[in-house]
Amino acid sequence: MTTTPRPEVLRAPLVVEFPFTRSLGPVQSAFLTGLRERTVLGVRTAGGSVLVPPVEYDPVTADEIRDLVEVGTSGTVTTWAWNPEPRRGQPLDTPFAWVLVRLDGADAAVLHALDAPGPDAVHTGQRVRIRWAEERVGAITDIACFEPDDDSTAADPQVASHTGQFEDQVTGIVAQARLDYTYSPGGAQSRYINALADNRTVGERCPSCRKVYVPPRGACPTCGVATTEQVEVGPAGTVTTYCIVNVKAKNLDIELPYVYAHIALDGADLALHGRIAGIPYDQVRMGLRVEPVWSEGGRYPDHYRPTGEPDADYDTYKELI
Repeated sequence: MTTTPRPEVLRAPLVVEFPFTRSLGPVQSAFLTGLRERTVLGVRTAGGSVLVPPVEYDPVTADEIRDLVEVGTSGTVTTWAWNPEPRRGQPLDTPFAWVLVRLDGADAAVLHALDAPGPDAVHTGQRVRIRWAEERVGAITDIACFEPDDDSTAADPQVASHTGQFEDQVTGIVAQARLDYTYSPGGAQSRYINALADNRTVGERCPSCRKVYVPPRGACPTCGVATTEQVEVGPAGTVTTYCIVNVKAKNLDIELPYVYAHIALDGADLALHGRIAGIPYDQVRMGLRVEPVWSEGGRYPDHYRPTGEPDADYDTYKELI
């Protein structure tokens, strides 16, 4: 008995990255500006608890809170975890401990890094102090990390009220959000992508409802059964609906305005999306017949252009809008 080897499932590194811009209210503004000035501010709740980092609304009553107080720059480790392999963008580039630190005068703990020579040098209850960054801009990274403070003891929990007013207040921040991971599209989409390399578009048919899905997902979304029968569709198709894009995307060198459309390829029961070119944007219309123009190297359709055929009748694609 011989067996057919299973096709290789594709895998590739993928990075999702974007800058997240947000404005700060009076509490967060005071907190981050305070860090720039080597001052740690918390907020006192109606019940008397001091929260660091501060929040704008009481987590128990949901009431707005604005009573800012200054707490200490030393504290106690409440729990920790060792990080043997720091990743890009983390506070330290050598092994360190993630720690929750309850600063003196605070009733909540702040998460940050502890610079320690090894896991044996970290323990719950350990006294630590802030190591300030040399250049401070009004961000959580103004705390470079924590470091052991074995000579100190827990300070008097009394805290001092603070106006939260500093010169040149920080009113907004830009945080770089980034996610690195390895993506695997699965067997169905691996077959689809491999077919694109041969300038073919291949979907998969549901054995129950007989619909052909492009791109395939490995299972029929209606019947919930696996799809394994491959069906080549297109290459031409029909524009079912579209939008005109007037906002330039970063790193996308396409002249504005341009059109993205849902395209029902001949033989498919699901429309995929693609860019329409080779025609003025204001002449794109529902029912327009189009064909793919393959990218350099022929790995995927770069865009779709008119075939010159008469427009498709609405009844032939109305179920695919």
